[in-house]
Amino acid sequence: MASNFEASNPPDVDLILVFSANSRTLSKQEAVEEARNAQDEYNRLIQILTKAGLRATGRRGLAHGQILLLVQTPWDKITKLVQRERHSDFLIGLPSASLPSNVRDFTTDPLSPADRIRLVHTYITSSALEGGLGIVPGAQAWPRLESIMALHSHKFNDTWLQSWTRRQIGFGIGFKELEGLRYQFGESVALYFSFLSSYAQSLIFPAALGLLFFWYGAPYSPIYSTIIVLWSITFVEWWRIRERILSVRWGSRGALKVEVRRPQFRGDTTGKTVDTNDAGTFPWWKRELRMVASVPVITFFAAVLAALLTGIFVFEAFVTQIYTGPGRQYISFSPTILFIALVPRLLAVYRSYAIRATNWENHLHQSTFDSSLTIKTFALSAIVAYLGLALSAFVYVPFHETIMCAIHGWLFTGAEFVGEKEEAGGIFEANLLKARQKVNPSRLQDQMFAYTVTNQIINFGLEVVLPFALRGANSVKANGVNGKKKRVVFDDEKTGEKQEREFLEYVRHQVALPQYQLFDDYSEMVTQFGYVTAWSTIWPLAPLMALFNNWFELRGDALKISTHMRRPLPQRSDTIGPWLESMAFITWLAALTNSALVYLFEPGAIGSRAPISTTLDAQVHTTFRETYSNAIVPALLIALSASHGYILARLLIRHIVERFCWKGSREERVLETADREVKAKYLEGLGGDQVNTTTQKDDLPPSHAAFWERDDGMDELARAIKEA
Repeated sequence: MASNFEASNPPDVDLILVFSANSRTLSKQEAVEEARNAQDEYNRLIQILTKAGLRATGRRGLAHGQILLLVQTPWDKITKLVQRERHSDFLIGLPSASLPSNVRDFTTDPLSPADRIRLVHTYITSSALEGGLGIVPGAQAWPRLESIMALHSHKFNDTWLQSWTRRQIGFGIGFKELEGLRYQFGESVALYFSFLSSYAQSLIFPAALGLLFFWYGAPYSPIYSTIIVLWSITFVEWWRIRERILSVRWGSRGALKVEVRRPQFRGDTTGKTVDTNDAGTFPWWKRELRMVASVPVITFFAAVLAALLTGIFVFEAFVTQIYTGPGRQYISFSPTILFIALVPRLLAVYRSYAIRATNWENHLHQSTFDSSLTIKTFALSAIVAYLGLALSAFVYVPFHETIMCAIHGWLFTGAEFVGEKEEAGGIFEANLLKARQKVNPSRLQDQMFAYTVTNQIINFGLEVVLPFALRGANSVKANGVNGKKKRVVFDDEKTGEKQEREFLEYVRHQVALPQYQLFDDYSEMVTQFGYVTAWSTIWPLAPLMALFNNWFELRGDALKISTHMRRPLPQRSDTIGPWLESMAFITWLAALTNSALVYLFEPGAIGSRAPISTTLDAQVHTTFRETYSNAIVPALLIALSASHGYILARLLIRHIVERFCWKGSREERVLETADREVKAKYLEGLGGDQVNTTTQKDDLPPSHAAFWERDDGMDELARAIKEA
């Protein structure tokens, strides 16, 4: 049979459902039963899809027992889904909504690939109450359905990468490029790249400012710190307007209002529901109580993580400095080994709990579920990112002598026998004076360099370079050293059908890729924003390093999405959600940390003619109580004052940005007039301007006709003129 496929014209596949029938049972009877259950589930899946008017066909996957169910949606079904969504948008009142009775002209207003994939995916995964099929990976009814994915467009990806790596040399992404990303990947991915581009462009000012202050050797400058905090507030408030403008242009403003319910949502059917089509509601106070109930557990994990990081910090900052025993040249690597061995495992355990806790909260919509999970997860990620700097700035530098004396005393004074003291003296520095002098005065700068340069290089390598290396290793493993791969032809893939076989190989390659998560990219950028905003007064070159990193990040993320990850499933979105609030919190934290750091470490704070130049230098060789009272307490009071100043500055900047960037803009006018125009057209469709007067009779009694026919106004005015 001749092949119906062409190399340049593969079959149109909207979605791929990855079905796994792999049995992990031991006995033969259990294996047979598991196979029958898998067959029943697969048949039920095929029947639901085909009965709904979709085309579905299964092919073997790479893994044993894996079946790839390719789904295509006929055009008439697509038009019905489009019309249904327009009807929903109109009822909710989205600015982009048009009359449902108006038929969309796909010639002048074509349907984007992202919208097509989103419509089909929403139709398949939404519940039956909302007109969907209720097919959700991992759900109780579909335990063997692993995931749902879409195929990449090689043509678009190649054009995208060539444009950004060869022609695009700056940081900016214009509306035309953003529209192309939205057309292909949806609003959520386009919104991320707009945020990344805008953030990178905004870093040009603090990078130049930091270079200037670094050139003149002025760390911990109050001028630099104040400007950085004001810049961070301005960027956050400006982005708040920017995403509003983009959502209006893209027609996604208020998209959360039309979001379908999560299939995992379980309503309470014991009470009365407002909507007769609703399977139940879930009281808001129950969800809030469940969210509050998770706070103690989150606090416990945060405390354990902080204690672990503090222990590693003390070991690295103090114990390794006075260790003189065997292998002392390698002892400096032990804190890193401890961090790699313990911290990721603790975070993995916490994330599994966070997912279960967020599921227990029973969110109605996926957006609120993601927001709650993001806040829980990023809270501990921020502790990992910033606790080391906080310990160095507010514990190590102020109290290093006190802590070193305590550790030294614990190692030596606590030894009961002379032999134990001699043994300790052979391993650790026995001279207390030398031990107290083993303090790294540039520790904060070294940490900032590691966080803003070394770590970002490592992250870029892990995201972009490592997948190529792993792919090459897997290819060598699969093909052999000589690179000769034995081609296997399945029964349903005849040798002559070359185009189909190549297409299925491409599909299997796409299925083997990991799923793309926006959380990782947003987390990386928001964490970097925290380093620049809250800690760059330590090392003013941090914004410049962040700017360089983000130039590569723009291109690396494009390469990662198009090459190393599955195609992102499009989502309608009008905001970056909890990440915006996280950045707002970081700006408040920056006001506190900058003010405290400037007070403690600013050169010349005591007086230019004094031999002691900083507040902390005046506390050298003092007791813990004196250092705490004379340095730390005033720093806390100054930070508290800065917090009040931050509130006033934020209110003022928000008002100014709102006036300059939003008031009177084209998007504001569109937002104000869209609802009015839709309602006016709706009234026109009802014939509201036409009134049937044939059936109406004059209700004026004949006895009142003379009253309405006489007018004394003109006579009165004529009399007044005559008298004048």
